[in-house]
Amino acid sequence: MSRRDVKKNMIAWLCVWVFLISLTGCGKQDTKADHMLRVGVVTYTPDDPFINAMTDIIKSNLKAKESNTMKVIVSVRSGDNDQQEQDEIVEEMIDAGCDVLCVNLVDRTAPSNIVRMARQNDIPVIFFNREPVQEDLLQWDKLFYVGCDAAQSGEMQGEIAAEYIKNHPEVDKNGDGKIQYVLLEGEAGHQDAISRTDLSVKTMIENEIELEKLSYQFADWNRAQAENRVSQLIDQYGSEIELILSNNDEMALGAVEAYKNAGYRQAERPIIFGIDGLTDALEAVEHGTMQGTVYNDKEDQARMIALLTVALFQGSDIEGYGLEDDIYYMSQYRKVDADNVDTFLGK
Repeated sequence: MSRRDVKKNMIAWLCVWVFLISLTGCGKQDTKADHMLRVGVVTYTPDDPFINAMTDIIKSNLKAKESNTMKVIVSVRSGDNDQQEQDEIVEEMIDAGCDVLCVNLVDRTAPSNIVRMARQNDIPVIFFNREPVQEDLLQWDKLFYVGCDAAQSGEMQGEIAAEYIKNHPEVDKNGDGKIQYVLLEGEAGHQDAISRTDLSVKTMIENEIELEKLSYQFADWNRAQAENRVSQLIDQYGSEIELILSNNDEMALGAVEAYKNAGYRQAERPIIFGIDGLTDALEAVEHGTMQGTVYNDKEDQARMIALLTVALFQGSDIEGYGLEDDIYYMSQYRKVDADNVDTFLGK
């Protein structure tokens, strides 16, 4: 091969290497002597406002940890609701040289490929928001989970709904002593959806609120789908619906839109409760179109993800990080209603 051909091949390989950096934010290196931390963040969908907001905070927190001796590159990709696609993205990031992976699983029961690839390449994985089953997390000592206890959010939603009903007897519009309700579920078989659904209703019953179920509707955590489902329920039940419990704020806000579009005045609408503490939902609570939500502390979770990422990269001791069983960091939910919503809005 001529010197000219060698030079052309070197340039071609250089172009491929630069392309991989631009594609993934993770460039392959033989050692960490350059103090470059490359983080791959992979979400389950690009369309979840809570996950998007949390990812932005993770990026900001990681960039804030840059110093004269360590630069941080963060690449964010989405599995687009397809576990196989998410697995392939993770493989690309590993091949390109990521040091730590932060993964919001599409399917919490199917992390095996990701765990296998990460373990083979000695790359720690911090799963977040969607908790893998314990058996999967116990496969290797460099697997972690950062999130919240979904059962706690269901209990808190049930508590704030029960308290509101006790303080506002007018919620029982037909005066039959029962609250006719609709429940908007995230998705079939999802751990958080099941916990939030079961515990919200159970907690209300334990707080002596008599309930009558009109409908359960799956809306895939999505505002537009929830709006469509609730619009159909309005056509079916009209003003019979007195309460809507939603597994998340996006679906609760979809319910708000459905009643707005149907021309119902606020006094004619059911009371509506969500979970997550999205800004739109907090503003809805402030304005009285929603009656409450449960704050999912994305700031605290993003802070811990950033701390863990840097510590794992640097080989630092993580004993003082408050991990349960050296694996789990569980952030605490907080109740939000009209009395304290200003605090969450920073007012």
